[in-house]
Amino acid sequence: TFAAGLAADGMKPFAAIYSTFLQRGYDQVVHDVAIQRLPVRFAIDRAGLVGADGATHAGSFDIGYLGALPGFVVMAAADEVELARMTATAAAIDDRPSAFRYPRGEATGIAIPDKLEPFEIGKGRIVREGTTVAILSLGTRLGEALRAADRLAAMGLSTTVADARFAKPLDEDLIRRLAREHEVLITLEEGAAGGFGAFVLHFLAKEGALDRGLKIRTLTLPDIFQDHDSPAAMYAAAGLDADAVIRAALAALGRNDLEGAVRA
Repeated sequence: TFAAGLAADGMKPFAAIYSTFLQRGYDQVVHDVAIQRLPVRFAIDRAGLVGADGATHAGSFDIGYLGALPGFVVMAAADEVELARMTATAAAIDDRPSAFRYPRGEATGIAIPDKLEPFEIGKGRIVREGTTVAILSLGTRLGEALRAADRLAAMGLSTTVADARFAKPLDEDLIRRLAREHEVLITLEEGAAGGFGAFVLHFLAKEGALDRGLKIRTLTLPDIFQDHDSPAAMYAAAGLDADAVIRAALAALGRNDLEGAVRA
């Protein structure tokens, strides 16, 4: 609410807060920020699973609860350069609220450029081109998507990997292309059901893209509160690692070599 007042007075407030703590202020996000279309910028820490911090600090729900609000821009960073550019993007948005989410943990180690260009709102990117399977990732599961693509390629399944960048607004042209040009489309996110994958499904249903035989799988956090563990073990248990992506792709294609693929 304080940040909303600053925005109403012409300033550029950033509200930096854990995803789980933002849940407690949801009414203020709706009434004091979103309804008034105030350009408050939410920097959402602890997005996704959080290792030893446990279920109380896991950022599982913000994609869904912010994406439900009209006018909100919701971004998720795949690495530290993407995060830096999303910060610049949020700073440039002056007509509506925005949010960018990032996880607990270490960055990937790539250099952040001195000059940061804001993103075009609602535009993702193709990271790798393929023809059979498409993996549309939101956030830092992108590395697992690329690892899955390598292993699927070794099995003869050419795989596209795309980074959505935006959960809202969706890159509709990108999603149309992935749905049109591939047999299987897999969405991957560090969030609960009802978030990014649900937004993509809703769009595809509205477009009629599900009427033509597209096989789609949405990989989300499971419908449980997960106990603390190492992040890698938690994501494996959640079904959001490369093994899970491969299993989803092969199952969608009716392939029965699941066990050998995962062992590889």
